[in-house]
Parts: sequence; C-alpha cells; structure tokens
Amino acid sequence: MPIIAPVSEFDSDEPEEPAFKQLSAAQAQALREQQPMVSPWRVVGWQVLVGVLVTLLAWGLTRKPALAWSAAYGALAVVIPAALFARGLLRQREAASAGSALAGFVVWEIVKIALTVAMLLAAPRLVLQLNWLALLAGFVVTMKVHWVAIWLRPKRQNSVK
Repeated sequence: MPIIAPVSEFDSDEPEEPAFKQLSAAQAQALREQQPMVSPWRVVGWQVLVGVLVTLLAWGLTRKPALAWSAAYGALAVVIPAALFARGLLRQREAASAGSALAGFVVWEIVKIALTVAMLLAAPRLVLQLNWLALLAGFVVTMKVHWVAIWLRPKRQNSVK
C-alpha cells in the first residue's frame, strides 16, 4: 500500500526566498539612523522618576509610611539592578566580536535578575511592616517604564527613503 503524505508548504515548486536579507554597510547605517537606540541610562532615569512618583502617590493617598516605604523598595528592586546592568553593558561596549557582546549581555542580564530576586527575598527583613501589594505596585510600574522611555526617545531629523 502506498504511503500518501499530506501536502505541506515545503512541497511547492516555487524558488525559496532567503531567510534573511544581508544589508550593505550603508543600508545598515540607514536603518540605525531611522531607529535610534535608547540609552540604558535614559531608561534608568525614567525608572527613578517614576519610582519617586509611585512612592509619593502611595504616601499621598494613604498617609501610611509603611506603604510608601514598600512602594519605594519595590521601585528600588528595579532601579538598582537596572543601573548595574546599564553600567556593565556600557563598560563592555567595545566587545571584540558579536559573540562576546552577546555573552556579556547574557551575563549582565543574569546578574540583574539575581540581584532583583535577592532584593525581593530580603524585603521582609529590610522594610518594617512590609506591604506586598504596595511593593508589587512600585515594582511593576517602575519596571514597565522602559516602554515610556522608548516612546519618548529623541527622533532623528533625517529619514531614509
């Protein structure tokens, strides 16, 4: 009995398109100019600002110092590891190869995650009358600020046509 295999998208007679298009140096430079990078320090600055605002909001709405301290600690659990990550990335900016740059990124990301987890585990010992909900609010709001920093990044004047 013959085996009949289902027709798949890979059985077509059309020529395959390459998985990616290699850019020339000029095209890559034009793409970089079209989408400028956001400095990690700019993101950390926005995180500090939002962390302070969340802390003041927690204090202003409740007048409870424990809630304000909890929200502030949540924000610090984002800001301190992010600042260490930014410093580490910018120090190894002159990487010899793409592989070493990727390895450095991974190492600093692991350091950032480990420090964040350690800070969250230490929170009950460091913050008197810890309020986990306020800490979580400060943590999440501060962590999501990188989207605002990307959205408000400076725009380039020249465009690619």
